[in-house]
Amino acid sequence: MSATHKAMLRGRPSLLATLLFACAFGFGAACDSAPMGAGAPASSPSSGAPSAAVPGASGTATATQAKRFVAPSLTYPAPARLVAFGDVHGDLDATKRALRLAGAIDATGAWIGGALFLVQTGDQIDRGDDDRAILDLFDKLRDEAKAKGGTVLALNGNHELMNVALDFRYVTEGAFPAFAELAKDDHPAVARLPGPQRGRAAAFLPGGLYAKRLAERPVVAIVGDSVFVHGGVKMKHLEYGLEKLDGDTRSWLRGERADPGRSVVGQDGVVWMRDFSAQTGARECAELATVLDALGVKRMVMGHTPQKPDISETCDGRAFRIDTGMSRHYGGRVQVLEIADGKTRVLKEPSTP
Repeated sequence: MSATHKAMLRGRPSLLATLLFACAFGFGAACDSAPMGAGAPASSPSSGAPSAAVPGASGTATATQAKRFVAPSLTYPAPARLVAFGDVHGDLDATKRALRLAGAIDATGAWIGGALFLVQTGDQIDRGDDDRAILDLFDKLRDEAKAKGGTVLALNGNHELMNVALDFRYVTEGAFPAFAELAKDDHPAVARLPGPQRGRAAAFLPGGLYAKRLAERPVVAIVGDSVFVHGGVKMKHLEYGLEKLDGDTRSWLRGERADPGRSVVGQDGVVWMRDFSAQTGARECAELATVLDALGVKRMVMGHTPQKPDISETCDGRAFRIDTGMSRHYGGRVQVLEIADGKTRVLKEPSTP
């Protein structure tokens, strides 16, 4: 692994912070367990979760095996045209440029995509000042697209979930004022923060206005022959159950559960892992093939790890890494991935070589 990727991994926060804030909120279950990512046992699958042996490392799976991992609530039929893009990190201008490049919006920000299926793989916030405007824009476009036969599907990434854990290390000073009107001092976890941060804290703490809006977003989605996720999906996640780990996350966001669980926010959770988005070798590609065959899909599409200068693919086209670092913070290029008629194509702005 390169020094750059090692540095990225060192930026992953300990999940102790998640548990500490959960204790502050009065979720006693979190206070009695060891920190996730620090030796705590993984959560057990529900009684309805699959328990048979996983497909072999050859990457082959029978139709029966694939059916074991079906997640109906997270699965969408193949659209005629799908466009996806990665992390935008608080940069509204880059976000709108990506949406226009996709053919989703006009110059006024209104939906013009018709039946287009649009996927954004998370990390809409942090590192830039436009967090609230971006979150609001995607909720608006979701409703506009639905009215015109289209779909806007935004996933939750690690930075969305970090904010719900009140981990504001990557929030810019300019991003706090937009949430100021939502400030409340009647919650201990909010009251102990500096005044300018309290509006954001009240908005994102579990059960808060924006946390509940994030609860409407999945952490994994299967659209046609592609699985979309922020970090990645491993066989251990399939065994746990995609619907279960997604449901755990939504329950936490609504304030009904102490934490989202290691399958989501552990070091190799679906919003944090980089096995298929950083450097990949034969071992990673073999595991990826096993996962994709188990799901009965052709490819995994991920954000999370910046690819420069362009969207990249690996493992014989079975992994697409679509985080181009397009925000001002990273200074990368605005690009989107198009999937139409079973073929993939990278769309670039005219000024991009």
